[in-house]
Amino acid sequence: MWTLIVRPEAERDMAEAYDWYERQRPGLGEDFLLRVEAGLDSIRNDPHLCANIYLHVKRKLIRRFPYGLFYVIAEERVSVLAVMHAKRHPRHWLDRN
Repeated sequence: MWTLIVRPEAERDMAEAYDWYERQRPGLGEDFLLRVEAGLDSIRNDPHLCANIYLHVKRKLIRRFPYGLFYVIAEERVSVLAVMHAKRHPRHWLDRN
């Protein structure tokens, strides 16, 4: 199993999305976090499963929500750069690389 590092910026992304979904409907934010955790587990188990979307940055799509986990692999570590809505412009995570 790989070492998974979720960067502070990605943690903030998750918190913002959680808050937004909770305002839409109580409990929806919790469901979002459960789906994100499932995506993180999948990455931890096999980070090479997802394709590169830009140079060496990979994206794991989140089930049920229009979000992706953007990450890079370095040695035996996987660093999650961002947890972002699929429609957002890539420049939001490019600078985190």
